[in-house]
Amino acid sequence: MYFKRYDALRLFVETAKFSSFSEAADILNMTKGAISYQIKTLENDLGIRLFDRNSRGVSLSQSGQDLLETCRTDFEDIEAKLLQLQKPAPQTLTIGMSTYFASRWLSPRLMTFMQMYPEIQLRIQPIVNPFDLKSQGIDLAIRWGNGCWSDVEIEQFLPCPAWPVGNHEAAEKVNNLGLEKAFKNFTLLRDHDDSNAWSDWFGVAKLTENTRSDTLIIPDPNVRVQAVIDGQGIALNDILVEEEIGKGTLFRLSKYELTDYGYYLAFPEGAKATPAVMAFNNWLQKNR
Repeated sequence: MYFKRYDALRLFVETAKFSSFSEAADILNMTKGAISYQIKTLENDLGIRLFDRNSRGVSLSQSGQDLLETCRTDFEDIEAKLLQLQKPAPQTLTIGMSTYFASRWLSPRLMTFMQMYPEIQLRIQPIVNPFDLKSQGIDLAIRWGNGCWSDVEIEQFLPCPAWPVGNHEAAEKVNNLGLEKAFKNFTLLRDHDDSNAWSDWFGVAKLTENTRSDTLIIPDPNVRVQAVIDGQGIALNDILVEEEIGKGTLFRLSKYELTDYGYYLAFPEGAKATPAVMAFNNWLQKNR
Protein backbone atom coordinates (compact mmCIF):
# COMPACT_ATOMS: atom_id res chain seq x y z
CA MET A 1 0.00 0.00 0.00
CA TYR A 2 2.78 2.41 0.93
CA PHE A 3 4.61 1.78 -2.35
CA LYS A 4 1.40 2.42 -4.30
CA ARG A 5 0.80 5.64 -2.38
CA TYR A 6 4.40 6.74 -3.04
CA ASP A 7 3.96 6.13 -6.78
CA ALA A 8 0.65 7.99 -6.74
CA LEU A 9 2.16 10.96 -4.90
CA ARG A 10 5.09 11.03 -7.33
CA LEU A 11 2.62 11.08 -10.23
CA PHE A 12 0.68 13.85 -8.49
CA VAL A 13 3.83 16.01 -8.22
CA GLU A 14 4.62 15.52 -11.91
CA THR A 15 1.02 16.10 -13.03
CA ALA A 16 0.82 19.33 -11.01
CA LYS A 17 3.33 20.90 -13.43
CA PHE A 18 0.71 20.94 -16.19
CA SER A 19 -2.59 22.69 -16.75
CA SER A 20 -4.41 19.60 -17.98
CA PHE A 21 -4.28 15.83 -17.65
CA SER A 22 -3.98 15.60 -21.45
CA GLU A 23 -0.83 17.71 -21.46
CA ALA A 24 0.60 15.68 -18.58
CA ALA A 25 -0.23 12.44 -20.40
CA ASP A 26 1.66 13.53 -23.52
CA ILE A 27 4.79 14.46 -21.58
CA LEU A 28 4.70 11.51 -19.16
CA ASN A 29 3.98 8.99 -21.92
CA MET A 30 0.72 7.83 -20.31
CA THR A 31 -2.90 7.99 -21.29
CA LYS A 32 -5.13 10.73 -20.02
CA GLY A 33 -7.45 8.10 -18.56
CA ALA A 34 -4.64 6.44 -16.60
CA ILE A 35 -3.57 9.74 -15.04
CA SER A 36 -7.13 10.75 -14.25
CA TYR A 37 -7.81 7.36 -12.64
CA GLN A 38 -4.69 7.39 -10.47
CA ILE A 39 -5.25 10.97 -9.31
CA LYS A 40 -8.89 10.19 -8.48
CA THR A 41 -7.79 7.06 -6.59
CA LEU A 42 -5.29 9.13 -4.60
CA GLU A 43 -7.96 11.73 -3.78
CA ASN A 44 -10.31 9.00 -2.53
CA ASP A 45 -7.49 7.42 -0.53
CA LEU A 46 -6.55 10.72 1.14
CA GLY A 47 -10.11 12.02 1.43
CA ILE A 48 -9.27 15.42 -0.11
CA ARG A 49 -9.72 17.08 -3.49
CA LEU A 50 -6.32 17.80 -5.05
CA PHE A 51 -7.42 19.35 -8.35
CA ASP A 52 -10.25 21.63 -9.38
CA ARG A 53 -11.55 20.42 -12.73
CA ASN A 54 -13.19 22.65 -15.33
CA SER A 55 -13.71 22.85 -19.08
CA ARG A 56 -10.33 24.51 -19.60
CA GLY A 57 -8.34 21.89 -17.73
CA VAL A 58 -7.31 21.42 -14.12
CA SER A 59 -5.78 23.57 -11.39
CA LEU A 60 -4.55 22.75 -7.93
CA SER A 61 -6.96 23.14 -5.06
CA GLN A 62 -5.71 24.73 -1.86
CA SER A 63 -5.23 21.26 -0.37
CA GLY A 64 -3.37 20.25 -3.51
CA GLN A 65 -1.04 23.24 -3.23
CA ASP A 66 -0.29 22.44 0.40
CA LEU A 67 0.43 18.80 -0.41
CA LEU A 68 2.58 19.75 -3.40
CA GLU A 69 4.88 21.94 -1.31
CA THR A 70 5.43 19.12 1.17
CA CYS A 71 5.90 16.41 -1.44
CA ARG A 72 8.21 18.45 -3.67
CA THR A 73 10.65 19.08 -0.82
CA ASP A 74 10.58 15.45 0.30
CA PHE A 75 11.07 14.07 -3.20
CA GLU A 76 13.99 16.44 -3.83
CA ASP A 77 15.60 15.20 -0.62
CA ILE A 78 14.99 11.58 -1.63
CA GLU A 79 16.46 12.12 -5.11
CA ALA A 80 19.51 13.87 -3.65
CA LYS A 81 20.05 11.03 -1.21
CA LEU A 82 19.71 8.41 -3.93
CA LEU A 83 22.32 10.19 -6.03
CA GLN A 84 24.59 10.28 -3.02
CA LEU A 85 24.10 6.56 -2.33
CA GLN A 86 24.84 5.67 -5.94
CA LYS A 87 28.35 7.06 -5.42
CA PRO A 88 28.95 8.45 -8.90
CA ALA A 89 32.47 8.65 -10.27
CA PRO A 90 34.39 11.54 -8.67
CA GLN A 91 34.36 14.80 -10.60
CA THR A 92 37.33 17.12 -10.48
CA LEU A 93 36.61 20.84 -10.29
CA THR A 94 39.36 23.47 -10.44
CA ILE A 95 38.44 26.90 -9.08
CA GLY A 96 40.81 29.81 -9.65
CA MET A 97 40.96 32.82 -7.34
CA SER A 98 43.35 35.04 -5.44
CA THR A 99 44.69 33.85 -2.10
CA TYR A 100 43.11 37.01 -0.68
CA PHE A 101 39.58 35.93 -1.58
CA ALA A 102 40.26 32.28 -0.78
CA SER A 103 41.46 32.97 2.75
CA ARG A 104 39.10 35.81 3.66
CA TRP A 105 35.79 34.68 2.14
CA LEU A 106 35.87 31.14 0.78
CA SER A 107 37.80 29.18 3.40
CA PRO A 108 35.37 29.74 6.32
CA ARG A 109 32.48 28.47 4.18
CA LEU A 110 34.09 25.74 2.09
CA MET A 111 33.44 22.75 4.36
CA THR A 112 29.69 22.94 3.70
CA PHE A 113 30.27 22.46 -0.04
CA MET A 114 32.50 19.44 0.58
CA GLN A 115 29.84 17.91 2.81
CA MET A 116 27.07 18.52 0.27
CA TYR A 117 29.04 17.26 -2.74
CA PRO A 118 31.46 14.54 -1.61
CA GLU A 119 31.62 13.22 -5.18
CA ILE A 120 33.30 16.44 -6.39
CA GLN A 121 37.06 16.63 -5.89
CA LEU A 122 37.64 20.34 -5.44
CA ARG A 123 40.94 21.99 -6.29
CA ILE A 124 41.51 25.62 -5.32
CA GLN A 125 44.14 27.13 -7.59
CA PRO A 126 45.61 30.47 -6.54
CA ILE A 127 45.89 32.74 -9.55
CA VAL A 128 47.69 36.01 -9.96
CA ASN A 129 46.93 36.46 -13.64
CA PRO A 130 43.15 35.93 -13.98
CA PHE A 131 43.24 35.64 -17.76
CA ASP A 132 43.34 32.74 -20.26
CA LEU A 133 41.62 30.45 -17.77
CA LYS A 134 41.28 27.49 -20.10
CA SER A 135 45.04 27.19 -20.64
CA GLN A 136 45.46 27.14 -16.86
CA GLY A 137 42.99 24.25 -16.53
CA ILE A 138 40.51 26.37 -14.56
CA ASP A 139 36.80 25.51 -14.73
CA LEU A 140 35.59 28.60 -12.91
CA ALA A 141 37.40 31.68 -11.63
CA ILE A 142 36.40 34.37 -9.17
CA ARG A 143 37.69 37.71 -10.43
CA TRP A 144 37.85 41.10 -8.79
CA GLY A 145 36.95 44.16 -10.82
CA ASN A 146 34.00 45.76 -12.58
CA GLY A 147 33.08 42.82 -14.81
CA CYS A 148 34.18 44.44 -18.08
CA TRP A 149 35.97 41.44 -19.59
CA SER A 150 35.34 39.98 -23.01
CA ASP A 151 37.49 36.84 -22.88
CA VAL A 152 35.14 34.84 -20.64
CA GLU A 153 31.47 34.53 -19.71
CA ILE A 154 30.82 36.76 -16.70
CA GLU A 155 28.23 36.53 -13.95
CA GLN A 156 28.05 38.99 -11.04
CA PHE A 157 28.56 37.28 -7.73
CA LEU A 158 29.48 39.45 -4.76
CA PRO A 159 29.21 43.26 -5.03
CA CYS A 160 32.01 44.78 -2.95
CA PRO A 161 32.59 48.51 -3.50
CA ALA A 162 36.29 49.35 -3.54
CA TRP A 163 37.88 52.31 -1.71
CA PRO A 164 41.42 53.48 -0.91
CA VAL A 165 43.16 52.28 2.23
CA GLY A 166 46.42 53.26 3.87
CA ASN A 167 48.25 52.84 7.14
CA HIS A 168 48.12 55.24 10.09
CA GLU A 169 50.66 57.65 8.57
CA ALA A 170 48.69 57.82 5.32
CA ALA A 171 45.47 58.55 7.20
CA GLU A 172 47.21 61.33 9.13
CA LYS A 173 48.47 62.83 5.88
CA VAL A 174 44.93 62.92 4.45
CA ASN A 175 43.65 64.55 7.63
CA ASN A 176 46.39 67.18 7.61
CA LEU A 177 46.72 67.97 3.90
CA GLY A 178 43.29 67.11 2.54
CA LEU A 179 42.47 64.42 0.03
CA GLU A 180 43.83 65.99 -3.17
CA LYS A 181 47.22 67.14 -1.79
CA ALA A 182 47.77 63.93 0.14
CA PHE A 183 47.07 61.72 -2.85
CA LYS A 184 49.66 63.56 -4.94
CA ASN A 185 52.30 62.21 -2.54
CA PHE A 186 51.15 58.61 -2.32
CA THR A 187 52.57 55.64 -4.21
CA LEU A 188 49.64 53.79 -5.76
CA LEU A 189 49.73 50.02 -5.47
CA ARG A 190 48.16 48.18 -8.42
CA ASP A 191 47.50 44.55 -9.26
CA HIS A 192 48.78 44.70 -12.83
CA ASP A 193 50.14 47.18 -15.37
CA ASP A 194 46.96 47.82 -17.33
CA SER A 195 44.57 48.02 -14.38
CA ASN A 196 42.03 50.85 -14.66
CA ALA A 197 40.86 50.67 -11.05
CA TRP A 198 42.75 53.72 -9.79
CA SER A 199 41.77 55.72 -12.88
CA ASP A 200 38.14 54.80 -12.23
CA TRP A 201 38.44 55.85 -8.59
CA PHE A 202 40.03 59.24 -9.39
CA GLY A 203 37.14 59.83 -11.78
CA VAL A 204 34.57 59.07 -9.07
CA ALA A 205 36.41 61.28 -6.55
CA LYS A 206 36.78 64.05 -9.18
CA LEU A 207 40.51 64.33 -8.50
CA THR A 208 43.38 64.73 -10.91
CA GLU A 209 44.91 61.30 -11.33
CA ASN A 210 48.23 60.66 -9.63
CA THR A 211 50.99 60.88 -12.26
CA ARG A 212 53.89 59.82 -10.04
CA SER A 213 56.27 57.42 -11.73
CA ASP A 214 56.78 55.21 -8.69
CA THR A 215 53.53 53.26 -9.00
CA LEU A 216 54.15 49.80 -7.55
CA ILE A 217 52.75 46.63 -9.16
CA ILE A 218 51.92 43.89 -6.60
CA PRO A 219 49.73 41.19 -8.20
CA ASP A 220 49.07 39.21 -4.99
CA PRO A 221 46.32 40.97 -2.99
CA ASN A 222 47.48 39.60 0.37
CA VAL A 223 51.00 40.87 -0.28
CA ARG A 224 49.49 44.19 -1.34
CA VAL A 225 47.61 44.48 1.97
CA GLN A 226 50.81 43.91 3.89
CA ALA A 227 52.64 46.43 1.71
CA VAL A 228 50.05 49.06 2.64
CA ILE A 229 50.44 48.26 6.34
CA ASP A 230 54.22 48.56 5.94
CA GLY A 231 53.86 52.02 4.41
CA GLN A 232 54.88 51.18 0.85
CA GLY A 233 51.85 52.93 -0.62
CA ILE A 234 48.07 52.91 -0.70
CA ALA A 235 45.72 50.44 -2.40
CA LEU A 236 42.11 49.89 -3.33
CA ASN A 237 40.45 47.36 -1.08
CA ASP A 238 37.00 46.37 0.14
CA ILE A 239 35.10 45.04 3.14
CA LEU A 240 37.29 41.93 3.22
CA VAL A 241 39.94 43.98 5.06
CA GLU A 242 37.53 44.77 7.89
CA GLU A 243 39.70 42.86 10.37
CA GLU A 244 42.71 45.08 9.66
CA ILE A 245 40.55 48.19 9.83
CA GLY A 246 39.11 47.01 13.15
CA LYS A 247 42.63 46.51 14.52
CA GLY A 248 43.77 49.93 13.34
CA THR A 249 46.46 48.63 10.99
CA LEU A 250 44.55 49.87 7.93
CA PHE A 251 42.43 52.98 7.50
CA ARG A 252 39.86 53.92 4.91
CA LEU A 253 41.13 57.14 3.34
CA SER A 254 38.02 58.43 1.55
CA LYS A 255 34.27 58.14 1.38
CA TYR A 256 34.45 57.83 -2.43
CA GLU A 257 34.13 54.27 -3.70
CA LEU A 258 33.80 52.21 -6.85
CA THR A 259 30.25 50.96 -6.47
CA ASP A 260 30.33 48.69 -9.54
CA TYR A 261 33.40 46.78 -8.35
CA GLY A 262 33.27 43.43 -6.64
CA TYR A 263 33.74 39.73 -7.33
CA TYR A 264 32.55 38.14 -10.55
CA LEU A 265 32.34 34.55 -11.69
CA ALA A 266 34.31 33.97 -14.87
CA PHE A 267 33.55 30.87 -16.95
CA PRO A 268 35.79 29.64 -19.80
CA GLU A 269 33.86 28.79 -22.95
CA GLY A 270 31.58 25.79 -22.44
CA ALA A 271 32.35 25.36 -18.74
CA LYS A 272 29.25 26.93 -17.20
CA ALA A 273 26.90 24.06 -18.11
CA THR A 274 29.01 21.23 -16.68
CA PRO A 275 27.43 19.53 -13.63
CA ALA A 276 30.32 20.21 -11.23
CA VAL A 277 30.50 23.90 -12.18
CA MET A 278 26.72 24.23 -11.86
CA ALA A 279 26.83 22.64 -8.40
CA PHE A 280 29.58 24.99 -7.20
CA ASN A 281 27.87 28.01 -8.74
CA ASN A 282 24.56 27.15 -7.01
CA TRP A 283 26.37 26.68 -3.71
CA LEU A 284 28.13 30.04 -4.10
CA GLN A 285 24.86 31.87 -4.76
CA LYS A 286 23.26 30.37 -1.65
CA ASN A 287 26.23 31.25 0.59
CA ARG A 288 27.12 34.75 -0.50
